[in-house]
Amino acid sequence: MHINDIKDKLPGDLYEVLSKSVGELRSCQEKAVNLGLLENKSLLVCTPTASGKTLVGEIALVKCVMEGRGKGIYIAPLKALASEKYNDFKKKYAGLIRSAISIGDLDSVDSYLSEYDIIFCTSEKLDSLIRHSAPWLKYVKTVVVDEIHLLNDSERGPTLEITLTLLKSVLPGLQLVGLSATIGNPDELAGWLGAGLVLDSWRPVKLKKGVYFGGRVEFFD
Repeated sequence: MHINDIKDKLPGDLYEVLSKSVGELRSCQEKAVNLGLLENKSLLVCTPTASGKTLVGEIALVKCVMEGRGKGIYIAPLKALASEKYNDFKKKYAGLIRSAISIGDLDSVDSYLSEYDIIFCTSEKLDSLIRHSAPWLKYVKTVVVDEIHLLNDSERGPTLEITLTLLKSVLPGLQLVGLSATIGNPDELAGWLGAGLVLDSWRPVKLKKGVYFGGRVEFFD
């Protein structure tokens, strides 16, 4: 599937940005489109590292904002990752999307976020914003969860699970897009999220198994 094949389903500005770097959609991206990504359906994308799943979440967020449906949130597991994604978006969509990052004081409601379209944060920060009843949260229509397999993490998992549960209960029609390279029970998680499941094994670089010994690597056939 070529990016031109979905041109009519994308906001014009989004298509202009994507067409500069995207030609053929990768396998997981095409599967996401076929499962309703562009119709605002919730998805769980479980594909290898560097397979293109981040673009699936990006399209969901930017399309939501550019169509005027509401705000978007990108949940990252670490402050450093949230900062990286924020900087990428800010550069790529300069003048088109108002992006903000919120990873600081957990006791602050960060009222300034009401002026922004897409907010990048950690699950702990979003949990705090929900508990402080940030008024702009009611305008959120799309949420992307990076490394969603951390729901199973003993330390960070409970906060993420509670946060997603609250979002699903108070935001009817919310589009949730979960991204991960490693999920042991994707069908079960997709069911809990109420999401379509995108599974794919394609990766840009083939993995090989081997043994390093005596300064050499012997690869298995």
